[in-house]
Amino acid sequence: MFDQEEIDQIRDQRERWTEETLEPTLESHGERQDRFATVSNHEVDRLYTPEDIADLEYDEDLGFPGEPPYTRGPYPTMYRGRTWTMRQFAGFGTAEETNERFHYLIDQGQTGLSTAFDMPSLMGIDSDHRMSEGEVGKEGVAVDTLRDMEILFDGIDIGEVSTSFTINPSAAVIYAMYIALADQQDVPREKIRGTLQNDMLKEFIAQKEWVVPPKPSLEVVTDTIEFAVKETPKFHPVSISGYHIREAGSTAAQEAAFTLADGFAYVEDCLDRGLDVDEFAPLLSFFFNSHNSIFEEVAKFRASRRIYARVMDEWYDAERAESKRLKFHTQTAGQSLTAQQPLNNITRVTIQALAGVLGGTQSLHTNSFDEALALPSEKAVRVALRTQQIIAEESGAADIVDPMGGSYAIEKLTHEMEAEIMGYIEDIKEMGDGSIRDGVLDGIDQGYFQREIQESSYEYQKRVERGEEVVVGVNEYTIEEDTSPEILKIDETTRDRQLGRLEEVKEERDDEAVDATLEALSDAIETDENVMPYIVDAVKAYATMGEIMQVFEDHHGAYQEELSPV
Repeated sequence: MFDQEEIDQIRDQRERWTEETLEPTLESHGERQDRFATVSNHEVDRLYTPEDIADLEYDEDLGFPGEPPYTRGPYPTMYRGRTWTMRQFAGFGTAEETNERFHYLIDQGQTGLSTAFDMPSLMGIDSDHRMSEGEVGKEGVAVDTLRDMEILFDGIDIGEVSTSFTINPSAAVIYAMYIALADQQDVPREKIRGTLQNDMLKEFIAQKEWVVPPKPSLEVVTDTIEFAVKETPKFHPVSISGYHIREAGSTAAQEAAFTLADGFAYVEDCLDRGLDVDEFAPLLSFFFNSHNSIFEEVAKFRASRRIYARVMDEWYDAERAESKRLKFHTQTAGQSLTAQQPLNNITRVTIQALAGVLGGTQSLHTNSFDEALALPSEKAVRVALRTQQIIAEESGAADIVDPMGGSYAIEKLTHEMEAEIMGYIEDIKEMGDGSIRDGVLDGIDQGYFQREIQESSYEYQKRVERGEEVVVGVNEYTIEEDTSPEILKIDETTRDRQLGRLEEVKEERDDEAVDATLEALSDAIETDENVMPYIVDAVKAYATMGEIMQVFEDHHGAYQEELSPV
């Protein structure tokens, strides 16, 4: 972008500035600290100039929004066309209570629903299972059968609303329930919109929620992708998630690298299934974390788009623009929220949300200020949603496409981020002897990802304890008085009400029909058929979540993590 003569002149001018202007100031005043670094401990320079991006090729590295390599955004007009989808996590207690929260959020201007499930639902067991005691409806909504899904979306036209489901081991069952609900509402399957998290590779790496081992788990994810291509082409069957990798303690580069590697692993598995890359790749979506170091986060998002476009083109021969266009949802960093002085979290969330917008996200979830203490209250949810609306409508951040593009600092950080991310991806590919999928599976078995994340998390915590990382209200600027707000409390009668409905469904359903659908599902697993049509039949017969997931466990066994010694 600059010729050598210009770079030489800038270098001379910088040397003069350093000697005449900077050094006298440093001698008399110094700086706040000896070293400046991001949350990921990536050291940043005092000043960036054209010297730092002398090798940048505009067409190859930046281009224009909506064109490869999509560094500047996946769409030409970005938020000038329409703003990102605004989502707030909603789910607690029974389906009735969550349905009420859904309607409240829609009335407040939310443009997409995001569903949180309780731990039994996430783990594929029913509310009446002995392991469910004390957990029913506590950290999300309880869903045992199609009856719960019917109540959850009562009065909501699922042909018009986009719905996200944050669930993984039992994601295929929730997807089947949503399809069955669409059939009930006479909504054509090809019209339903939304996203299923359904990222099992991430679970084995970071979040640790699973039922069966990695390989059969991967097969079910591929089944959902194959089914979605044919049946629900506007519904994203997987959201490849770095969010939980970051929440577990990874750096920004590790988050992006491990997430993209998981995505490429799904691509390879679908290709081995015989699917056409340009048929399924447009349905893949991604999910990233947005943390406090605003410039690092912007660089991470931009670098990830660039890497994805190039890899999908050069490694997997994708031809359609939609196959190379990285689309992602962003959630602000739950791990950064503090129980101390929780109103400070509003500021943290605002900074993190702004980073997501400046980085070009397609969908955004802003955490509520009380989430370090409990599920969000109605007041806290409203403040979190208003944060997005103020950024969209008042800040001007949505008015310029890639407003950070061309910044010497941002372009240098993007370049550095890209190099670090690709270093990890190449290592994973080497572990798999040329296959990203095999490298990810081997890395899970060997504990590679877990060790990388644990080391980063440990190093960060040591910096906090030494005071090198300031956490306002925790290790600096502390106060003694109680600042805890009123929090949402789940009615202790929730479990009784949920068990009552589950018992009622079991009494009313046709048990022979349930048994027949579960047997058909078992046969499909045995013969390597796509399991999705059989799961849809099972939920329509009101088979329970636990009954369906037990079929998979009977075939594949329950997974237990066994890490190799370091």
